[in-house]
Amino acid sequence: MEGSYAVKSIMERLVVLFGATGVVLAAMGGAFAAQPVDWGTGFQPSATQVMTDITWFEEMTFWIMAAVVAFVLVLLIMVYVKFRESANATPSKTSHNTLLEVAWTVVPILILVVIAIPSFRLLNQQLILPAADLTVKVTGYQWYWGYAYPDNGEIEFEGLLLSEEEAAEQNKPYLLATDYDMVVPVNKVVRVQVTAADVIHSFAMPAFGVKIDAIPGRLNETWFKAEQEGVFYGQCSELCGKDHAYMPITIRVVSDAQFEQWAKAAADDIDEAQALLAAFDAEENDLVKLAQQ
Repeated sequence: MEGSYAVKSIMERLVVLFGATGVVLAAMGGAFAAQPVDWGTGFQPSATQVMTDITWFEEMTFWIMAAVVAFVLVLLIMVYVKFRESANATPSKTSHNTLLEVAWTVVPILILVVIAIPSFRLLNQQLILPAADLTVKVTGYQWYWGYAYPDNGEIEFEGLLLSEEEAAEQNKPYLLATDYDMVVPVNKVVRVQVTAADVIHSFAMPAFGVKIDAIPGRLNETWFKAEQEGVFYGQCSELCGKDHAYMPITIRVVSDAQFEQWAKAAADDIDEAQALLAAFDAEENDLVKLAQQ
């Protein structure tokens, strides 16, 4: 009986442990945030398929470039060693080599073809907009962004940089966080219409693989489909005046149910909608604390 009780006790603890782990992972998934890091050398973690493909393409071209550089370096070393004056007092007067000339013409062409095929596929993926589930119009101003949701009634607001004190109080990254977030649902195609009201800006969200100019008098379009919930940070990427460095972009990806609640609240009062987002964060933090007990 004692052995049976001990086994039962162990099994109960394992159930609690794995259950808590699942809660923690679920909460962490909702709290994911992509942003620049100190001394970072690579891309931010990908949150869309487009960005995943961009990362793969960058890695592929990097290794092709590395191979070409290494090959040229080896050739230079061979030329230096083999054809130095002390080892080759009487240099060759050869002026043509048909095989060599064909090779140094054909090989670069083949390398460019290898790069071009996935490049064109990626460009097509970025530029051809699929059927959208949601449209957000983004307008660049000096020096903040305005957002409108034409598919969801009268939702319009601006996202301004949080002061250093406000960012510290809310535990958000200074120079990246805004007072109001652009909110979108997870796993939905979001069409982003981008324009500007004064000078040229650039709407850039690295984790989504999105960067498009905001030009006065022109409406540009791009799209993304975020595959995980969380908070993602970007910035204006076009020099636009003295406060260019102070117009960040914050996109919050939430579940369908949370987005519906937010959109309903935002249509009446954007402050109420922002408070609702804070409530969502508090619920996730409570789940984490509960799981850690």
